[in-house]
Amino acid sequence: MPVIDLLIAVVGAALVLFGADKLTDGSVGLARRFNISEMVIGLTVVAFGTSLPEFVVSLMASLRGAAAMGIGNVVGSNLFNTLMIVGVTAAIAPIAVQKSTIRKDIPFSLLASIVLGALALDHFFGASGTDVLERGDGIALLGFFAVFMAYSIAIARPDGGSETAEIQSEPQMSMTRILLFIVLGLAGLIGGGELFVHGATGIARDLGVSEAVIGLTLVAGGTSLPELATSVVAARKGQSGMAIGNVIGSNLFNIFWILGVCSCITPMPVAGISPVDFGMLVISGLLFWFFSKTQHRILRWEGILLVAVYVVYILFLIYQ
Repeated sequence: MPVIDLLIAVVGAALVLFGADKLTDGSVGLARRFNISEMVIGLTVVAFGTSLPEFVVSLMASLRGAAAMGIGNVVGSNLFNTLMIVGVTAAIAPIAVQKSTIRKDIPFSLLASIVLGALALDHFFGASGTDVLERGDGIALLGFFAVFMAYSIAIARPDGGSETAEIQSEPQMSMTRILLFIVLGLAGLIGGGELFVHGATGIARDLGVSEAVIGLTLVAGGTSLPELATSVVAARKGQSGMAIGNVIGSNLFNIFWILGVCSCITPMPVAGISPVDFGMLVISGLLFWFFSKTQHRILRWEGILLVAVYVVYILFLIYQ
């Protein structure tokens, strides 16, 4: 494996993480000026900021003709979000889950996984031709995204409770600093995304590993690090609403927005992403939902179990 490809991927990942960090800080600062609750901030603003690495990487991969890496990136990122991020966060500190999140947000995220599988696996459902996300599929995904955004706007109001008080008590960031963070964040994401895809594609070809597997593992893990850092920090600060909202919102953004936009720009063949991968996506969502429903909390042992499921899945990919 040429060292240059590895260095390019590392530099790209570092820029993506830097960009996501700055963009998220700026976006949260902007949202707090409008007095929005932490759950809504996590579900929308933070989720959008931390999902931008996936968006940039998937978009660049599609434009470079590596659509399998783009789809693998989204599927792998959502698995990483649901199993690793929720698991690690709960293992550090049990996560409280609101009733409204259990009734509405988590089922909607689970629906997104089912819709993606139904649209992507044409052969599995008896359709002729190759498995591909066509432009029509992209429009359908964007339609679901519009519904999600309408719902988010409808609930984007102060709770009048502790969450709002906490947000109001924190010092507001100046508009100059907010704009600077947003600009730096976008620059880091775009430049880093281009470098990371270039380096990761080179590594895949040198090792003889399919781009789909690289997207499901290396690329997915790298672009999901912003979500992991954000959720762990939020949970440790007692902001469980933002931690859960970040994971759910990121999963929805990844499927409905990222794959919707990318497949509208250019059809995305689903090469190397198997029914097993899509099945794991649904199973992870069911586990997340079940553990949340039991005591309205995700306990430490449940978090450890989620991490163990992810590790077994990765070992299965490596074995395959």
